[in-house]
Amino acid sequence: MTGKPHRIRRGAVLAATSIALGAAALAPQAAAAPLPSNPVGALNYTVDVNQPGASPGYIYYTTGMSAAALIPGLGEALSGLPQAQQANVVMDASGHEVWRYTPPKGQGVSNFRTQTYQGKPVLTWWQGDTIGGHGSGTDYIADEHGHIFETLDAGNGLTSDAHEFRLTPDGRALITSYREIDGVDLSSIGGPKNGKMYDTVASVVDVATKRVLFQWSAAQHVPLTDTTSASSSPGSSVYDPYHMNSIALDPQGNLLISMRDTSTVYDVDRHTGAINWQLGGKRSTFALGPGVEFAFQHDAEFAGPDTVRLFNDNSSGEQTLGVSSVQWIHLDPAAHRATLVRNQVHPDNLVAFAMGNAQALPNGNTLVGWGMAPHISEFSPSGALVYDVALPLGTYRAYLENWAPSPA
Repeated sequence: MTGKPHRIRRGAVLAATSIALGAAALAPQAAAAPLPSNPVGALNYTVDVNQPGASPGYIYYTTGMSAAALIPGLGEALSGLPQAQQANVVMDASGHEVWRYTPPKGQGVSNFRTQTYQGKPVLTWWQGDTIGGHGSGTDYIADEHGHIFETLDAGNGLTSDAHEFRLTPDGRALITSYREIDGVDLSSIGGPKNGKMYDTVASVVDVATKRVLFQWSAAQHVPLTDTTSASSSPGSSVYDPYHMNSIALDPQGNLLISMRDTSTVYDVDRHTGAINWQLGGKRSTFALGPGVEFAFQHDAEFAGPDTVRLFNDNSSGEQTLGVSSVQWIHLDPAAHRATLVRNQVHPDNLVAFAMGNAQALPNGNTLVGWGMAPHISEFSPSGALVYDVALPLGTYRAYLENWAPSPA
């Protein structure tokens, strides 16, 4: 890194934060709990740390306002700024943009990353409309030049949500989707007896044939009273008691599902839909050992045969329990016990009230997208910060890859 980067101090954008978070999020909380980090950061992609231990490659992320984070007032406040316009972007380590995809006017993008399809590297992302903190749209697959050659939705009349579009080695796609249900008795969670709510669905779809192979509804398997966020979406009368935000495979090929608004990770049988076990929340199958404390989490994945890694937001904006972190949690099914292996925080004690992810890198490092706390970081296995950038706004997820899209 050459020269000293320009960086905006958090206090300089307090007014924008007040608009973004609203009075509830910035209201005084318990003394032990910090406030969510400012969601407005640097003027551009600003490299703060770039040590020799950082991995070579390119950062993939989505700029602008994300469909995965409903922030009342922020969109209107920043609508005239170029930094708020959504786009898929690839940056090199020094902060130079090498590739960009801007969606058509009126549409958003999210969850931009590289994956493998039919043995070849591809670019994937979600594109569509924002509805109440989730998305309604289509999943895209493009070749290494950025040429779109496949689109996909969740099937059976469901559109694709912004949170998850994961390709599996056998040519299938894991897709989140949301659907509104009317006439629901929500009195058990303090809502109306004849109310509206979002169900959230995990779908497994064959990419080549677009055939739906499996679908799992949260409303059919998880009691409403398991929610840790018993309220309607901001500015809406529709309750969102589940809010699924990631789907991955466990070592046996079952579905590992994270739901933000139950603060729980579920392992779901891929054939029957039965919940094999659940981690965290109100009815954890596992006794949680010291330090296994997470809430409103994102991006739950297996990091080994018996270890789950997740991004612990620890905040919903309205409720903050502590700083955000990446947690590695060892599961002992026989003893029904979960043990903390590692808890990685940012040196600035960032608190992300939405979004976030972690990616294991080939050299043992971990890349972390800090969601609405607008940073992307890389940490060594010992926890040393070897790379860090400040963004204008948060990104739903961030990934590092050793190749960049090439010109057509």
